[in-house]
Amino acid sequence: MISTSGPLVRLSEATPATSALFRCGYAVPALAALAWWERRRLGAMSWRECRRAWLAGVFFALDLLFWHLSIGYIGAGLATVLGNLQVVIVAFAAWALLGERPSARIAVATPVVLGGAVLISGAFDAAPYGEDPALGVLFGLLTSLTYAAYLLVLRAGSGTGRRAAGPLAHATAVATVAIAALSPLFGGADLRPEWPTHGWLLLLALGPQVLGWVLITYSLPRQPAALTALILLIQPVTTVALSAVLLGERPSALQLAGCVAVALGVLYGSRPARQPALASSAQEGQVPNTSTV
Repeated sequence: MISTSGPLVRLSEATPATSALFRCGYAVPALAALAWWERRRLGAMSWRECRRAWLAGVFFALDLLFWHLSIGYIGAGLATVLGNLQVVIVAFAAWALLGERPSARIAVATPVVLGGAVLISGAFDAAPYGEDPALGVLFGLLTSLTYAAYLLVLRAGSGTGRRAAGPLAHATAVATVAIAALSPLFGGADLRPEWPTHGWLLLLALGPQVLGWVLITYSLPRQPAALTALILLIQPVTTVALSAVLLGERPSALQLAGCVAVALGVLYGSRPARQPALASSAQEGQVPNTSTV
């Protein structure tokens, strides 16, 4: 679902700040309705959960602004790949901050995935795709940093993992305000875009932002942070394919090889441990959580 984000941003032909603003703004009412339903079942969020969701919203605003700039400079497919290099940042940050030591599978799969991402980026191609690849890479790296911070904070703000809509609704509402405040630094936002721009932005909000991120937020507390980040690298592979079909972005042979490397790395790294985990859980009288996104 979130793989359609980049192509929808380009199809809207809106400025980076405009697409980021309406992506969040249009999503708030739907997320608020889901959060209200969730609150009736689970009760109100604690102030601690709210504060973490608000902080996540600030990081999400920066993530979207940097990423939408990168899309303009280097295309939807490559910008999505660059923005998803957060896998390394998340793995080491989760180890340092959350005490989640990366598993052996993730340790092996991560270099493979990153190598594939480098190939997808066109770094070794004679004529790299994009209006300004250097600026695209710069903003793509900034996207990775803020995306990693968003994932980690949102994961921490989801409590025991029973909530998905509430933290995301809070984060998206704060992101909307932050994007509006920061928009002059990113070329300004058009508050009255015309059709069909409105239609593409509405689809962007209700599809990737609401449905896609509700599912991701539900999954975040149920997986080790590094594993979640690794699985999310399925997104750039799919985006490269969608961008080729919808936008005419043609990946090279090396970029296609990178897609294969990413897919194989994700499949290997996402396989749960079997017997050792079962034995350990049996000794502790617990059932292991081996679900995947």
